[in-house]
Amino acid sequence: MIVDCHTQIWDAKTQERLRADLAVCADADRHLEAVSPVDRAIVLGFKSAYLQAEIPNEFISAHVRRHASKLVGFAGIDPTADDCLDDLHTAQDELGLKGVTVSPALQNFHPADTRAMAVYQECEKRGMPVLFEQNHRNREAKLEFALPRLLDEVAREFPNLRIVIAHMGYPWASETVVLLGKHRNVFADVSGLLPRPWLSYNALLPAFEFDVMDKLLFGSDFPYRAPAACIEALYSINQLSNGTNLVAIPREKLRGIVERDTLALLGIESGVRPARKPAHLLIDDD
Repeated sequence: MIVDCHTQIWDAKTQERLRADLAVCADADRHLEAVSPVDRAIVLGFKSAYLQAEIPNEFISAHVRRHASKLVGFAGIDPTADDCLDDLHTAQDELGLKGVTVSPALQNFHPADTRAMAVYQECEKRGMPVLFEQNHRNREAKLEFALPRLLDEVAREFPNLRIVIAHMGYPWASETVVLLGKHRNVFADVSGLLPRPWLSYNALLPAFEFDVMDKLLFGSDFPYRAPAACIEALYSINQLSNGTNLVAIPREKLRGIVERDTLALLGIESGVRPARKPAHLLIDDD
């Protein structure tokens, strides 16, 4: 099964509110065409009082329900909003959304903020995975809240909460690799990296060397990238090492990213067990 765990859609009105690149088209028809090569695709909502921007959960739900055999929806929840828990309940109970998207950098909160911890607690209780969006395209993004290491406290406090760090936490991919090895239910997607071969190679190689590639999930970052092109880029990554002393990442490890059953790992499908606990990262200080 091929699951694209990182796609977005918006209409013209939403695009204006998001201040998104007007040259990037993310309407529903183009989304369906783009994800046709994959078996399933997760569609992410977004809400930020800080940016006064939103991809409404109702909009995501309507699109997903029209194509329920293909799409899975994640709600955009803003932990800084007074009604965030009400939004969360509505998202799952009424809109049928399966997970949650938050973005500390784009919502202006520390990942371990008390309000956010209440959201994670409810998500853990309800079995809803949380994807941490690391999108830094907006100039107002607070990078001090995007450090992957700040999620260590969240993962310690909620060990059964399935966490996905978008874009491997770029530009702090090494911090993300440490978290993948430390916490059994922390994962990362490779969205946004694959069109950049050298950046991708340098993010994936530590994951391979520390044996945590089974925690990496495929994501395209549509509408900025198409899934088919991202899959091709992933399989081509070792072209950089041809004829050099650079380590090649085994093809079966790359195939594992593409064909990983992400919905099962995130507990969205029925009859799912938590991910196996990986070997801890051992760092020799000598």
